[in-house]
Amino acid sequence: MEELKVLLAEEEELVLTSLTNTEAIGMGHELIGRAMKENLSIAVEIKRNGQRLYYAALDGTAPDQEEWIRRKSNVVLRHGYSSLYMRRYNESKHRSYHTMYAVSPADYADAGGSFPIRIEGVGVVGTITVSGLSQEADHRLATEALRLLKRQQLEQ
Repeated sequence: MEELKVLLAEEEELVLTSLTNTEAIGMGHELIGRAMKENLSIAVEIKRNGQRLYYAALDGTAPDQEEWIRRKSNVVLRHGYSSLYMRRYNESKHRSYHTMYAVSPADYADAGGSFPIRIEGVGVVGTITVSGLSQEADHRLATEALRLLKRQQLEQ
């Protein structure tokens, strides 16, 4: 239960003042640049209001990463919580995500790595999704990218 509180606190913390196309692209470039320096094989997508603003897949990823991204993002857009939070929440209740919400595994993946993009005074407008590592590492990369953008917005 403590992990659920931490995940929810993270979602409350990572609320942006805005998300322009330029900010989304910059956030994606920062994330991919870091992954390249650390020799990580990941794919990243940033979406706002259904529009893909950024997508990149590094060497070592497979075409399947794009499907994982779509399925993880669908979980966030359906519930408004990170895909890792939804995974841990359902695990804490000892139930299957797909059975509980009557959704197809072909369209929804409650695996960590997709995080809601929330705008102050608006709510969830999109997702940042990482795929290629463990679900915890994917989640961490997504939240660190959002945290950096939030810090940049506060400094302006």
